[in-house]
Amino acid sequence: MTPSRLNFRIEAEAAGSRARAARFRTLHNEVLTPLFMPVGTQATVKAQLPQSLEDSGSQILLANTYHLLLRPGPEVFRRTGGIHGFMSWPKSVLTDSGGFQIFSLPHARSMTEAGAVFQSYIDGRTLLLSPEVSIETQMAIHSDIMMALDQCVASTADEATSRAAVELTHRWAARSLAARGDSPQSMFAIIQGALYPELRKQSAAGLVEMPFDGFAIGGLAVGEGKSEREDMCALSADLLPRDKPRYLMGVGTPLDILEAVHRGVDMFDCIIPTQVAQRGGAFTSRGFLQLRRGVYKFSEEKLDPACTCPTCARYSRAYLHHLTKTRETLGWQLLGKHNIHFYHQLMRKIRQSILEDRFLALYNEKRIFLHEDDLDNPVHDPGPKPPKRHILGDYEIHTAREGFSSILHRSSGEIMHSRTPPMEEAERLYVEQSHLATRLWTSETEPRPLILWDVGLGAAANAMAAIRCYEAQVDHFLTTDGSIRLRPLHIVSFENDLDSLRLAFANNEKFPYLRHSGPHGILKNGHWQSRSHAGLSWDLVSGDFVETMTAAPGPPEVIFYDMFSSKTTDGPWTLDAFRRLFAACQGGPAELFTYTVATSSRVALLAAGFHIARGRSTGPKHETTIALTPAALQTPTGRDREILSGEWLQKWERSHAKIPVEVSSEEHPAFEQLIRTHAQFQSAD
Repeated sequence: MTPSRLNFRIEAEAAGSRARAARFRTLHNEVLTPLFMPVGTQATVKAQLPQSLEDSGSQILLANTYHLLLRPGPEVFRRTGGIHGFMSWPKSVLTDSGGFQIFSLPHARSMTEAGAVFQSYIDGRTLLLSPEVSIETQMAIHSDIMMALDQCVASTADEATSRAAVELTHRWAARSLAARGDSPQSMFAIIQGALYPELRKQSAAGLVEMPFDGFAIGGLAVGEGKSEREDMCALSADLLPRDKPRYLMGVGTPLDILEAVHRGVDMFDCIIPTQVAQRGGAFTSRGFLQLRRGVYKFSEEKLDPACTCPTCARYSRAYLHHLTKTRETLGWQLLGKHNIHFYHQLMRKIRQSILEDRFLALYNEKRIFLHEDDLDNPVHDPGPKPPKRHILGDYEIHTAREGFSSILHRSSGEIMHSRTPPMEEAERLYVEQSHLATRLWTSETEPRPLILWDVGLGAAANAMAAIRCYEAQVDHFLTTDGSIRLRPLHIVSFENDLDSLRLAFANNEKFPYLRHSGPHGILKNGHWQSRSHAGLSWDLVSGDFVETMTAAPGPPEVIFYDMFSSKTTDGPWTLDAFRRLFAACQGGPAELFTYTVATSSRVALLAAGFHIARGRSTGPKHETTIALTPAALQTPTGRDREILSGEWLQKWERSHAKIPVEVSSEEHPAFEQLIRTHAQFQSAD
């Protein structure tokens, strides 16, 4: 391996994680990792003083070659001795090569082997940005770390386009190194390959053979889902040399950074801290706050009681709310100062936890709060217009008084998860009650898949709760000795109208659990296979559940039965539907979980062959329903269920809904006898 100009040294690596703490030295200062680099595109971090950045703990600022080439131009930097004196910044500077700007101007440039030909947005001149021009400009800027020119494409680009970009990036990297010559400035290469693992491997294999001082992971945060980004980040980091810095470009939120550190990345940059500050947004130790909210108008609290930045030390939320509402520049400055301080403080805590070998504990603690958001108020100012109704087909987004959003079925007026946030109900009623996490653990050397039927996909809360559960178990198993294995999880969702999911997915700021590659794959292809969790897959079965279940993968072990009520759609709640479902279980141990406590549904399940147990309460319901096949009664989870006793049978005798409507009057006596002699009640007290 070629030596680095940075003298990069790893000081600690976290147990059960790829997180690492290191240090290296640039031309201006020693740098401790992991670190976040504020973005100063045009030799300034928007609305921030260099002194404030230094006081907050900034070690490296990022500037952009494309913009500085156009204005003030390389000659200004040559005459002033470089960017450090020009902007009065004593510490390190990293310059991007301009590759991302080439990507972001698809209609104002043309690509050739020589470079990118584009028109200046300042004066209309036609310019060529080649590897040689990029490096010559970066040398004039005199940045501590230069980036080799690359061709960035959308992460969702087709394979042929992505392959061509990888190959061009490889050739441009060699030219960038040649253009640097013997300059003492360091240089990083950029890994490309979109979402194609083999292309990522090809890109890394070629670039690590060249004498770069570090490597960046490019081509992410440009169109892919969160899970896809994390998958490619982990794969790319594993392909890079252990003894050189790893830099994930353009990422991201505090939670994104935490996840990437967990996957072995050292350096980050993003415009988010100052960008969201301009719109009134602030990151805090308890989640994201939107200061436009009227709830802060009279709040004398600090922005973040756990923060020591100048903004939190001096100003109240009420004042910051006022500055935000009046669009005063000071509000942008103060919130930006806080956000940058918050990022640096988070990085220091992460580094210290790695040094003390307690990163996983910090990781699990921070994940709880870093994703929290003021979702009931938009980041973008909606102006004086009345709120827009979000409608697709027969579905509309409904926002509860408590602030969470659900899906309303317009023709029936029925609301999915009307009293409880979708994910909260999904986790409590379905994932936790089914003991899904425990079911996934096994000592079998070749674990059999756990097949989960998700009947009534809706806005995918139940399926995503199951996916989250599986991903959490994978993270847990990073710390085991391998004697316990994880069963593959195959989720099969049934739905005859995807408009509810399409509507929620298009408005995922209101449904944050959909910020994942899974729903995108289901909507696009009807299938999703996790790239980071090989045993996790998800299929969609379209059409009427009763008619399609016989051809679906099975038999199911767990069934989440979450269709609209029988008032809206009676087909899935009939005796015939439950008899077919019982047959689909093929005599195996299966448990069904549903929100209903309707006597008509419970008696139909009994008549179909299931045993019925009380489920836990949720929302307005004091109990729900669990149905078990006879074989499930013999399993550890089945033996612990609270099976309905003769007391319920007595209530059934008095019920007006004791017999399903499809049972003819001539069949009533035989049906009643079937229920009274059901095995469930023969052993009841």
